[in-house]
Amino acid sequence: MLPQHECGLFGVFGHPKAAVLTYYGLFALQHRGQESAGIVTSNGPRTSFLMHKDMGLVSQVFGQEELAKLKGTRAIGHTRYSTTGTSTIKNAQPFVVDCVRGQMAIAHNGNLINADVLRDELERRGSIFQTTADSEIILHLLAQPSDNGGNILAALRRIQGAFSLIIMSEQELIAVRDPFGWRPLALGKLDGAYVLASETCAFDLIHAKFIREIEPGEVLIINENGLRSERPFPEERPAFCMFEYVYFA
Repeated sequence: MLPQHECGLFGVFGHPKAAVLTYYGLFALQHRGQESAGIVTSNGPRTSFLMHKDMGLVSQVFGQEELAKLKGTRAIGHTRYSTTGTSTIKNAQPFVVDCVRGQMAIAHNGNLINADVLRDELERRGSIFQTTADSEIILHLLAQPSDNGGNILAALRRIQGAFSLIIMSEQELIAVRDPFGWRPLALGKLDGAYVLASETCAFDLIHAKFIREIEPGEVLIINENGLRSERPFPEERPAFCMFEYVYFA
């Protein structure tokens, strides 16, 4: 049996070829997940998110025709290995929602230990889930109106477990790493654009410059004004997953 790994995340903010860069980034991260691949792009506020995802390897899911349709200067992408949820197209990421906050998309690597509690709570409030993945729970929390979920940082405080996230709103790209630092996430730069990836090998392929890792417990917000770092989680002792070194180093 071939070794199975974790999911791969990639994001771009501020580059005219965001979809193509994301394709190459996901290609470099293919070892982290081989079940499905997906990319969502955006041109910013008042434009519709564009998405393509399917089962299979990155090279099987995306050809020139699919990439040409994914216009935009911002993108997030995902390669999946399922640790929760079934291996079906409905669980392929990224996930996209249109809510009171506008359009939002999420790519997630990891697992939530309080997923069942949060899902039950959200369903009682009227949320309807389309998938069996933990990741959709996070998206529902983020989509809650202010009187229920508060702002995005308040929603993120609700989740517990091992996770790295890249969230795309109409205005921003948001990188999130759990307080223990179980799952990796790194920041880079290319031609004035910011890029995010689960591993720096994705930066090497597109010739991006590595800046730093997203720190455990950090929420890094990327928008037209630059970078802003927030710390919404309680401080914990770092506990990086040893299998990241064994399988991916």
